[in-house]
Amino acid sequence: MEKIQVDNALIRQFKTWFNENELKLVSDQLNQMYPQDIAMVIDRLSKEEARLLMNSLQKETVIKVLVEMDEPAREIFLSAFTPFEIANEFIDNMNSDDAVYVLNHFSTKIKEDVIGQLEDIEYASKLLSLTHYDENTAGSLMAVELIKAYINWTVAQCIEEIRVQGENVESIYVVYVTDPLERLVGLITLKNLILAKPDARLADVYNKEVISVSTSTRVEDLANITKKYDLVVLPVIDALGRLVGRITVDDVVDVIKEEADEDYQLMSGITEDVDGTDKVIILARARLPWLLIGLMGGIASSRFIEMYEDQILIHPEMAFFMPLIAAMGGNVGVQSSAIVVQGLANDTLGTRNIAQKILKEIRVALINGIICSVVILLYNLAFNNSTQLAITVSIALITVIIFASVFGTFIPLFLNRMNIDPAIATGPFITTTNDLLGIAIYFTLGRFLYNTF
Repeated sequence: MEKIQVDNALIRQFKTWFNENELKLVSDQLNQMYPQDIAMVIDRLSKEEARLLMNSLQKETVIKVLVEMDEPAREIFLSAFTPFEIANEFIDNMNSDDAVYVLNHFSTKIKEDVIGQLEDIEYASKLLSLTHYDENTAGSLMAVELIKAYINWTVAQCIEEIRVQGENVESIYVVYVTDPLERLVGLITLKNLILAKPDARLADVYNKEVISVSTSTRVEDLANITKKYDLVVLPVIDALGRLVGRITVDDVVDVIKEEADEDYQLMSGITEDVDGTDKVIILARARLPWLLIGLMGGIASSRFIEMYEDQILIHPEMAFFMPLIAAMGGNVGVQSSAIVVQGLANDTLGTRNIAQKILKEIRVALINGIICSVVILLYNLAFNNSTQLAITVSIALITVIIFASVFGTFIPLFLNRMNIDPAIATGPFITTTNDLLGIAIYFTLGRFLYNTF
């Protein structure tokens, strides 16, 4: 099996095979592909072509592809099956974390119907409890399939138990050690387990230093914990310290990607989690709120300018630099807010160094403001005859840069304190607000300086 580039040529080839009913060629090609690549192909096929392709796969491959498919394509494919078929042909053959991932994309009613149709009552009970965890917590991501051993067991007993429990576990990294009350007390790696004597007791060879997360841990924190401690798997415990599941690094990577996509959309002024495959009305609805806010900001800017109409009539040359002032304020604000949001996301910005961060941003803004102001001052002195204009624009520019930097730093911190995603502050909100701020500062300083000099 090899990594195959999923491009337009490959998609056209599949479509040609379907049109010519060459299903044997389709099957041969699919046998050379990873489930992730097959999912990418399905996302670009029609409903009927996707059905034919899935029918050409072995059942275990279908299960893996289902997890990797985009939500719209998976929804279309599964719509051809009854809740009973979805439950016992697909969900029952998935690991619990993958099953919950698929189930959580259904409506509540369909999700309950599917779980209710599972013939394995014990597994259905586990899935039902997992789906009740908040979507943004570790409990919603964990898999209940894992290898655990009691602390009073011998190494030989533990290895034998791995053979029993391991059948339902996708990958084995460590064995978790619990006390008789199922509370997590440590772990032992496979290497140490193999090197230990068979009659040695786990109590003498296990590692007590185990890093775990609770079922209520935020998904945003999982990536930071995994990165900080260089982990490939995280045990999950409940409020009583009992081992209830584990989260593997591939799930954490998925979280990182989803969080990055969400933050990017928020920074772009998109209020919902959407992609290019969604319906036009959904895409429009996701973009419209911030467009309306930008529109209101533009109207407010025009009212600001109208307030200084008399000044523009006397000094029309001031209007030439309005776009520059507004753009610089918006750019500086976005830069500052982006740095703060990044620090909040990776926990490098704590509550104790907020004042230090704001002062640092002011110093950075002062340096950049001086440089930009000197550049625009030299430009105006060289190409404009008005010394008043040159001084006004330069002083206004450095003032706007400093204010925009402070504003761009403070707003994400404030939103984070209010438990609002600070990523929304890095897009149209900061840009629009700093446009208004820049124009107000520019004309206020202009009126003062023109009257002074």
